[in-house]
Amino acid sequence: MTTVATRAPSARMNDPRRLLSLAWTLAYTDWKLRFYGSVLGYVWTLARPFAFFGVIYFVFTEIVNLGAGVRFYAPYILFSMVLFQFFGEITTQSLTSLVHRENLLRKMRFPRLVIPLAVVITALLNLSMTLVAVLIFAVIAGVTPHWGWFELPLLIVLLCMFASGVGMVLSVLFIRYRDIQPIWEVFAQMLFYASPILYVATSVPEAYQRPYVANPLAAIFTEVRHAMLDPTAAGAAEAIGGWPRLLIPLGIIFGCFALGIWAFRREAPRIAEHL
Repeated sequence: MTTVATRAPSARMNDPRRLLSLAWTLAYTDWKLRFYGSVLGYVWTLARPFAFFGVIYFVFTEIVNLGAGVRFYAPYILFSMVLFQFFGEITTQSLTSLVHRENLLRKMRFPRLVIPLAVVITALLNLSMTLVAVLIFAVIAGVTPHWGWFELPLLIVLLCMFASGVGMVLSVLFIRYRDIQPIWEVFAQMLFYASPILYVATSVPEAYQRPYVANPLAAIFTEVRHAMLDPTAAGAAEAIGGWPRLLIPLGIIFGCFALGIWAFRREAPRIAEHL
């Protein structure tokens, strides 16, 4: 009698197009359901960063006067807040994504990588719509479009890799240790204030500036300021002390992404068992 072995679900599949198709279907469905029954729909996604930006801008310009001498300070805060929100959305949603898809994981056999990939696609859909409003605001604020704007997609790819790598690690840890969620919430809040969002990296004391820009978020936001808003401002390479030193934040980004892929592939066959 011949027996057929049942393969455990893996993290990937042999057909990348089918993987992307499944992830897109799941992401787009979630994106539409998010606004189902809402009168204002996508306006709520724009309202959150812009409302928070309004409060922050008033406090830090009119009261604290932190943006004195910083060219295009208002668009910079908005850009940084939107990109950090993108990072936070991927990591936070990825953290609980496997648990939220428990019924799907138990009943169907499909590549588990579809779930975190769908989270990233959903976040990219939200970011693409929000960035249109941010760019319009930047132009109204006096920013002149230039060739440096073509650098933005690359910076978003790097931010996406960093966020998805961290998110995949958090997702596999969360199915074993539920304490990961409150721990990450506290750490993400600390990371918000430790990153150059409400201030620019060049305002950090010179003695700490180079190690500070080694933080991938600091390097990306600093380069966004240079590429998108003010070409005369220091870019990430200048702020960290030269192009070779950029290998540090880049190494962290690619290292986190590789670690996330490895951890997710390692745990994929046992995900349903731990849920």
